Formats: sequence, C-alpha cells, structure tokens
Amino acid sequence: MGNNKFKILIVEDEANIRSFIKANLETSDYQVLCAETCALGMMMYASHHPDLIILDLGLPDRDGMSLIQEARKTDTVPIIVLSARSSERDKVEALDLGANDYITKPFGTEELLARIRAVLRSHRHSEENESTPGGKFRFQDLLIDYDTRQVFVGKEEIDLTQTEYNIMAFLSIHAGKVLTYTAIIHTVWGYSDYGSVKKLQVNMKNIRKKMGVTPGEKRYIINELGVGYRMLAEDEIAADSFL
Repeated sequence: MGNNKFKILIVEDEANIRSFIKANLETSDYQVLCAETCALGMMMYASHHPDLIILDLGLPDRDGMSLIQEARKTDTVPIIVLSARSSERDKVEALDLGANDYITKPFGTEELLARIRAVLRSHRHSEENESTPGGKFRFQDLLIDYDTRQVFVGKEEIDLTQTEYNIMAFLSIHAGKVLTYTAIIHTVWGYSDYGSVKKLQVNMKNIRKKMGVTPGEKRYIINELGVGYRMLAEDEIAADSFL
C-alpha cells in the first residue's frame, strides 16, 4: 500500500470498475481496500476504519443505502456514492441518509479524484471547526470571515442579508459536500413549509447576483438540480466522463 495517510474502502460489485478505481487511487498514493458485497463492506468498514468509503448502491446482497444507515449510527466517515442510479429521488435519499457526495456513472477519473480530495478536506475542516469555531474560508477570490460575518469577492465586500450570509456560511463550512435543500432549509430557517425550496432558490439567486455570477455559471456554488447545492472546494476541476 502507498504512504498516503488516507485509507479508502471501495464497495463495488463490478470487478472492472472496482479494479479501475483501485488502480487510480493507488497511483494517487491512497491506501485501498475493496469489497464486492454490502456485507463484506460493512465488515471491512468495522475492522479497518477507513477514512472514506466509495459506495455503489446496486450491490448483489443488499442495497448500499443500508451501509450508509449503519455507518451513520455511530460515525461521520465520509461516504461518496458512485452509482448508475441517476434519479433525483435516489440522490436525495442517499444524501439525506448521510452520504457526503453522489456521483453518477459514467464518471470522469479526474472528477472522482477531485471529489475525494474535496470531501476529505471538508471532513477535516468540519472536525477542526468543532473545536476551533470562527476563522476564515477562502476559495479563489472568495473570502468568508466567520468572526465578522463578512463576505468578500476580491477586495469588494458583498452586502448580504442575514439569511443570505447564513446560507453561504453553511455551504462553505461543508465545501465539497452536496447539501440537500432539506438540510439547508432546516439549518437556516429551522422549519420547512410548502414554499421553502422556492424561498431558498430566491435567496440563492440574490446571492449569485450580488457576487457577480451570471445564470448558469459554475462559480463558487454548484446547483445539483433537484437535489441541493454544493460549495466548490479548492482544486476542484471539471472533467469529461471516462467510464
């Protein structure tokens, strides 16, 4: 195994995909463990305590959703779902159960590696914030100062409402992780009603306008259509589908 301190567990029943991911991760100096069933994945998770799990949902013995549920009973280990299921319902269910990210097959190698780096960094940042609240978030020319509740793009301060700032802060604390509409609404407003998603979308439109982001531009915050939003994390890149 490599010398990278991060240990990744791949739970995937298709041998060619499992081998492909394993080879790319080992090339990037990650330690890699593999399981082809949900039961074996759970056993290896309990025995080896990986730093991250890459999880297929369509496993031969049990649905991968059950592994997410089991892990989230006691642990916050990052989980990236890598599945052929592309429906919004499956994405929302996995994310609401506690998955950190959801990538649909076919996927790009560089995108997968970037998502892994982003999720690991977000998890480490969240753990640090539990003991050291405050500080700053930086991404490209974006700066969020948690202590003063100020947001800057370049040298210009962005005049956000309290709600808009709370949305930005929540997304940035979990940069690299897809946050469902439900999770954002619950954190920012504390309740959900019939118009909550529309209310969130209106606030997000105002945030983007104030930050100089044009409609459809993937800068700072990505809209995972029908699912939620994701703040981009450092060194994320777009990649064409490969597999």
